[in-house]
Amino acid sequence: MQVALTPEQEQLVSRKLSSGRYRSVSEVIEEGLRLLAEQDALIDLGLTRLRQDIATGLQQLKAGQGIPGEQVFEELRRRSAERRTAQG
Repeated sequence: MQVALTPEQEQLVSRKLSSGRYRSVSEVIEEGLRLLAEQDALIDLGLTRLRQDIATGLQQLKAGQGIPGEQVFEELRRRSAERRTAQG
C-alpha cells in the first residue's frame, strides 16, 4: 500500500524522526494508527456509556422516578451561574 502525504504531514513525520523517538517512517505511521485505534475505542466506550445512561434514565422514568423539567432547568441555570462567577 502506498500513502500520499501532504507537505505538512511529511514535515511532521520528519520532525518525529529528528526527535529520535522513532527510527523509521513506518514507526511514525504505526504510532499514528495505534493512537487512532485508541481514540476510536474511547469514542465507542463513551457511546456505550451514554446508551447505558439513557437506558437507566428511561427505566427510572417508567418507574416514576423522574425529576420535573423546571427543577432540572433551574439546577442547570444555577450551575451555569456558578461557573460564570468562578471564571471571573
